[in-house]
Amino acid sequence: MPRKTWREALAAYSSPSTLVLLLLGFAAGLPYMLVFSTLSVWLREAGVARETIGYASLIGLAYAFKWVWSPLLDQWRLPLLGKLGRRRSWLVLSQVLVILGLIGMGFCDPQKHLSWLIAIAVVVSFASATQDIAVDAYRLEIAEDNRQAALAASYMSGYRVAALLATAGALFFAEGFGSTGFNYKHSAWTGTYVLFGLLMVPALLTTLFMREPPVPLRTQLSAGRYSFGHQLASVFVLIVLLVSVPAMFTQLYNTDFAGVLFEGISPMNLVMEDRAFLRAILYTLLTVFCLSSIGRRGLAPVLTPVNDFIVRYRWQALLLLGLIATYRMSDTVMGVMANVFYIDQGFTKDQIAGVSKIFGLIMTLVGAGMGGLLIVRFGILPILLIGGAASAGTNLLFMLLADMGPNMEMLVVTISLDNFSSGLATSAFVAYLSSLTNLKFSATQYALLSSIMLLLPRLMGGYSGVMVEKYGYHQFFIITALMGIPTLLLISLHWFQETRRARQKPVVDLEKHP
Repeated sequence: MPRKTWREALAAYSSPSTLVLLLLGFAAGLPYMLVFSTLSVWLREAGVARETIGYASLIGLAYAFKWVWSPLLDQWRLPLLGKLGRRRSWLVLSQVLVILGLIGMGFCDPQKHLSWLIAIAVVVSFASATQDIAVDAYRLEIAEDNRQAALAASYMSGYRVAALLATAGALFFAEGFGSTGFNYKHSAWTGTYVLFGLLMVPALLTTLFMREPPVPLRTQLSAGRYSFGHQLASVFVLIVLLVSVPAMFTQLYNTDFAGVLFEGISPMNLVMEDRAFLRAILYTLLTVFCLSSIGRRGLAPVLTPVNDFIVRYRWQALLLLGLIATYRMSDTVMGVMANVFYIDQGFTKDQIAGVSKIFGLIMTLVGAGMGGLLIVRFGILPILLIGGAASAGTNLLFMLLADMGPNMEMLVVTISLDNFSSGLATSAFVAYLSSLTNLKFSATQYALLSSIMLLLPRLMGGYSGVMVEKYGYHQFFIITALMGIPTLLLISLHWFQETRRARQKPVVDLEKHP
């Protein structure tokens, strides 16, 4: 991609789309925190058991599996609301559900109507995740690849401000309305959640008045080739697979095969009496059915976008998927233990909150904004490489902090630079994922790619505590910094290939921009 001037780079932030993404980002950040973090505080203040609060946190899984129903947003136009367009109609539906859901949650007292509160929170969670899918698809379709980082930075700014308001701000409002840890008052939380429901209205008005992305009708029709019933069947088959495959291996693990091999138990007794084995057979049959020709036909709305990605990139798809799966590995694995590390170092909760809320938020927004500016000026891959290197390298600052004890100045420097690099890397990565997405399947492909981005880092992050216990913080931060090296090598290889291809023969990506 040819480099542009700094004036052209700054112009990326002057378009109306930047303001639209700022408001949509704000709308995305509010419900996520209100059904996850803030809800937990409300439930505990109301006297709900910790075990129940822990189970309630599973509401957040809707965001992890939003790719399951993302094909609906690409391939089915809503009745009545569909007149607004493919993207705006889904945004209006999801935002209306979020507004009504947050207000409904406010009127449910967890001491009396806990089940209703959780049920409505689940609806809000699914509506919010659907809004995220629609916003991502809308962003992909309104701008070229080199402007995606600027739009992502604007979106992130709105999201971060909303997240801060929906956590610290919500607690402030609930306290101001009269509910404290020593004097629970349901009406205070009602007022808080009704207020935040009304704060979603500006985003709804924005959706109603903003323009629908100018995606050619031919592209939309080629994506929407499946009936609504076929798409629902796809969602059903995916859910069955997500449940049956892990359950099959779990039940096989619990089956008493050792008794058959070493204790003389007959195979017939295993079949007749071992319930784990019988359940394993059931889940195996369900898995086979889903992978059969009938199941594959049901999965077609999801498999078609996946097949499109593989056909377009061929063997290079493996390199791209490896890059996507490892890009956020370094900072994600480290981030799991960050707050625990601060406490272990001797910092107070007020110090941690003050530095992370003030310096962390500001530097994240500055980093995201700088990423958007630099990508327009220099292109995606150079900034992607710099962001990956910075995200891994700042982990070494945590290593230095681990050797210095509770040094407040070093804490400010570490959190500031870490959040700056995180904002820069995030905006670059969003632009990169956007460049890989086909507009025919923008909602589905982006949801799938962003899920792949989180999968491996989250799994590795689950072992971060084990690594700290075994190696200590000093070695842990060195290990997490080294996790960034494979990504840097993959980016360098990809950059080399793209440069060589551009020199040989410039090609216009007709699939990306039909």
